[in-house]
This record gives sequence, C-alpha cells and structure tokens, in this order.
Amino acid sequence: MKILVTGGAGFIGSHTVVELHQAGFEPVIIDNLYNSNHGVLEGIRKITGKDFPFYEMDCNDTEQVRELFRKEQFDGVIHFAAYKAVGESVEKPLNYYENNLISLLVLLRAAKEFNVKSFVFSSSCTVYGQPEHLPVTESTPRQPATSPYGNTKAIAEDIIRDHVHSKPGLKAISLRYFNPIGAHESALIGELPNGVPSNLVPFITQTAAGLRPSLTVFGSDYDTPDGTCVRDFIHVVDLAKAHVKALELLDQQTDQDYYDVFNVGTGEGYTVLQLISTFEEVSGVKLNYTIGPRRPGDVEKIYAQADKVNNVMKWRAEKSIAEALRDAWNWQKKITFEK
Repeated sequence: MKILVTGGAGFIGSHTVVELHQAGFEPVIIDNLYNSNHGVLEGIRKITGKDFPFYEMDCNDTEQVRELFRKEQFDGVIHFAAYKAVGESVEKPLNYYENNLISLLVLLRAAKEFNVKSFVFSSSCTVYGQPEHLPVTESTPRQPATSPYGNTKAIAEDIIRDHVHSKPGLKAISLRYFNPIGAHESALIGELPNGVPSNLVPFITQTAAGLRPSLTVFGSDYDTPDGTCVRDFIHVVDLAKAHVKALELLDQQTDQDYYDVFNVGTGEGYTVLQLISTFEEVSGVKLNYTIGPRRPGDVEKIYAQADKVNNVMKWRAEKSIAEALRDAWNWQKKITFEK
C-alpha cells in the first residue's frame, strides 16, 4: 500500500515514515518545510536504508495536490501537516483556521477524486478542553477548546466524520494524541523545531545543552500534586506505530462509511516538574528553570484512558517516560555537539 504522509519531515511524521516502511508500506512524503528541514530526510534514509519520494509542497495548493494524487495513486493518507503551537494560535487564530482547515479540505477532495480508501487524521487531546472527569475516554464530551489550535482539531474531526458519512468511498480514523516526546533510539531523527520551541521537551533539552539560559515552567498554582500542569506523555515511536495499526484497522473494515476516534496515550499523567525531575535523573544534568505565570490556552490536567486503542486497534504504549527523555537527550546532544 502506498501511503501519502503530509508533514512527513516533521517530528511525528518522520518517525511514522520509518514505522510505515518497517511494516511493509510505501510512504511518500510531502512537506513545505515550514517547521522542519531537509536534514530529516537524510536521517530517515540512514535508519531505513532507503530514499522515499519527497515533494516540497503546501497542502493548501489544490492543483499541486491533485497532480500529486494523479501521479502517485495513493491507497491511503496520513495527514500530519498543520500549525500546532497553542500559544501562537491564540495570537494568530486566522492563520491557524486557514492553514489547518483548508489543507484538510484540499486533501479530502483529492482523496475522493482519486479513489483513496483510507485516511488517518492527526488529531489531539486538546479537543477535550479541560475535561470534568479524568481519565478521558473517547466518549468524554468535547469541551469548548481552550485555543484556536484545539478548535481546528475539533472542527477537522467533524469535517472528516460528516464527509465519511456521505459515503465518498473513504474510511477514516482520527487519532487523538496526548503529548508526544522523545526521539528515535538511533538519534538520527527527533524533534527539531525552527526557532523557539512550542513544546516542553525541546525546551528542556536545549536548556540542558546550554542553548537556552533557563526553562520557564508556566504556572505552579494549578490543582495538581505539585501545582504544575499534568500531561500524558507518550514516546513518539509508540505514537508512530499507532498510525500503522490505524491503517491496518481501516483495511479490515467492510463498512464504506467507517469513521472512529481513538485516544493515543499511556493512561498515566505526569506533572511538568515530575518530567523535569525524570530528565535530570536520566541525563545527569541539573536544569536551570524558573516558575512563570500561567500560559493562555493551557489545560490544567489531562490524561487518557487507553482501553479502546488497546483492545480495538491492538496497540499499546511500550516505552517509558524515562526512555523517551533519554532518547530526546541523546538526539539533542547529537545535533548540538556533533556538528
């Protein structure tokens, strides 16, 4: 099966390309390199021993996307490409709605036109907002999103569901990620944000490597064990493997209007300070951090109940938070000190 991976040079996308290859799929990458770079493709090649087709293009470009679908004849699509910074989305909401939703519409129309059968969407636990009860299950009511980024994911899920139910010949799954961290154990690919990171772990590793003077923890007065936010952190390689399982599940479905959602998490919550402490243990580096004010758009605490993904998709997280932080640190050391 030939699979289009949008945003395939990004953090989660690049790891998923590796796992797709190892599972016998044929990945094709498109990426506009807005928040990634060509070096990632070299890392993928070193891990897999193969150069995968790569197209530098924007998913919002209807004609380019249609031409690519016509040329490659895809069996499935995994759609990662999106803007993803919560704070930036609060500052620039129109950019997020335009980029994240138009790209989805372009891809869904192309998938229908060229008879693509399977679609996996990169969604997020942000669709739950701040849930009233924890852990969250897939039937937990979606709360109003706390950021425009989160709202784009909720709207996108609704678009995909409604489209699939119109029977276009497409089956789809939305994977609601919790918090991906880590890197490939080879340290050949990992999280490589352009500019100031929007995620916690790159900030931690860049501070530990001396690239940043200190780390700011946003808020210490939440109703959590130590006052800092609680998240369900998942190793990116585990998350990448979930996409392979999603494609396999879609391939088994006989209903032409099949659509479902899955939480992809470990089922355990860790505070920001617990994450920092674990990083210090596995790295042997004492972090310089300060406590700052709360950040707009942040949810106080959220973690998954993973029973559905375990039982239906036959996937479960295998790697620990310590392994994820070790791999993230090895990746940071490689790109910082081995240039």
